[in-house]
Amino acid sequence: MTGIIPTVDQIEALHRKLAPSDAAYDLIHTHCVIIAQITRQLIHRRNALFMRRCTLPADAPERTGEPAPGAFAVPATDGVTGGTVPPRYLDAGQAVLGALLHDIGTYRVLKNDGSNGEPLTFDGPHYVQHGLIGYDLLLNEGYDESIAQYARNHTGVGLTREAVVRQGLPLPPDDYVPVNLEQEVVMVADKYHSKSVPPKFLTADAYAHKAARFGEDNKEQWLDLVRTYGEPDVPALAEEYHMRLVD
Repeated sequence: MTGIIPTVDQIEALHRKLAPSDAAYDLIHTHCVIIAQITRQLIHRRNALFMRRCTLPADAPERTGEPAPGAFAVPATDGVTGGTVPPRYLDAGQAVLGALLHDIGTYRVLKNDGSNGEPLTFDGPHYVQHGLIGYDLLLNEGYDESIAQYARNHTGVGLTREAVVRQGLPLPPDDYVPVNLEQEVVMVADKYHSKSVPPKFLTADAYAHKAARFGEDNKEQWLDLVRTYGEPDVPALAEEYHMRLVD
């Protein structure tokens, strides 16, 4: 580790430095804060399961990975239900920092930044580049590779080289997928909230419908991630932030 591991205050300062308008800061920074909150909740759940693994029955859904709606051997943690025992304890501190920075590149793919009083809009054809833009931006700021990768590796449910080529995406052919559990949980958390204008929360089922537009395999990959990480209490989050909910 040779680069900067930022503090929360440094991350907020970077958001303010890059935001071209108050509207852009409010939308993008708030989204990152929400994803950090969901990330913390999902990790708390999985770490609780890890600590309880020795006391769980062998056929408990948290051990087997088999879905058992409404029946959880371990009570909900921070509103998260379901999930399976992880192979190791997750680093919540690093993952939260990564979540606060994962969308830092979206400031550079705005079509209208809101400074003219009109609604914010993103440059649709180039939006998929925001992860790689954010990665390069963070490295140029001196941030450590381990932190910069959160920006690079969170798109969709794991953007592979094959998908980049098949879809003709404006990215260098490569794998843009999480390389550890902390990056994966940020990728998962990111699917529960959208920076649409106005912003909105999505349930796991709502994102499954969205994922299906890219094929049934994409949808099934998402549902496997939901079974692995459990489901946050999205309705409660929508109420907390006074945002609409798509279910």
